[in-house]
Amino acid sequence: MPIRVPDELPAVNALRNENIFVMTSTRANIQNIRPLKVLLLNLMPKKIETENQFIRLLSNTPLQIDIQLLRIDSRQCKNTPSEHLDTFYCDFDSIKDQNFDGLIVTGAPLGLIEFEDVVYWSEVEKIVTWAKEHVTSTLFVCWAVQAALKVLYQLPKHTRKTKLSGVYSHSTLDPLALLTRGFDETFFAPHSRFADFPESLIREHTDLDILASSEEVGAYLFASKDKRLVFVTGHPEYDVGTLAAEYWRDSNAGLKPKLPVNYFPENDPANKPVASWRSHGHLLFSNWLNYYVYQITPYDLAFMNPTLD
Repeated sequence: MPIRVPDELPAVNALRNENIFVMTSTRANIQNIRPLKVLLLNLMPKKIETENQFIRLLSNTPLQIDIQLLRIDSRQCKNTPSEHLDTFYCDFDSIKDQNFDGLIVTGAPLGLIEFEDVVYWSEVEKIVTWAKEHVTSTLFVCWAVQAALKVLYQLPKHTRKTKLSGVYSHSTLDPLALLTRGFDETFFAPHSRFADFPESLIREHTDLDILASSEEVGAYLFASKDKRLVFVTGHPEYDVGTLAAEYWRDSNAGLKPKLPVNYFPENDPANKPVASWRSHGHLLFSNWLNYYVYQITPYDLAFMNPTLD
């Protein structure tokens, strides 16, 4: 089944050009089936690019998915036209009384900023708390992982001295875990963050199960036993050129960034990088949608159990 999006969303044409079956809302409305309702809280500056990345991963499933885009920062966006935001995004007040099958909270370039100094921190706290009663399963990515650990487990921010950037090898830890079903025992995933997630921090201060990790980057994938919370500390949604774009952006700004690890062939930024994480990214999101959302969400969201946490 296809991903369901508004008719005019730029992702429609972009993904169709990649031979991905995208169903517009007009066509979906004539089908007698309940799609999964997935809310995407997009905190990244380049909204359209991030939309395409996540919708691409969500499309690789037999389930029909109804995507709702959410923004919480009302300031003028430098990287996305206001018309796009006004047309395709909703604000929290308009959906706060609804229930959703899934919620994805993206990363954000806020690694060196204290939580209380983030302009929309109170809104992040509100949504993470709201999701406990209104969302079947929530998936946090990169910076959002750190934010959610603060809200849900009162964990302080842990910051690396240098930015972690590159494509790293990870190992699965539980051969029977549903979220990593079908994964190779070792797999690659991109990282781009200052946040630090040592395994000991997660094991000693939360009740979360670590499902994949790396000696170089720490805990990568962990989740709650009831499947309501999923944390991904890297960026499986990244396109092949995203880390390169970040590297050249920082280089041109005079920040003298280190080369992303295991990314440019022969460590030469003049060489075109090759994606080594694409299959893992698709499988991760398919497993999340199937085992953590579809298999446990009620058919009628009005009957969602508000006491689950």
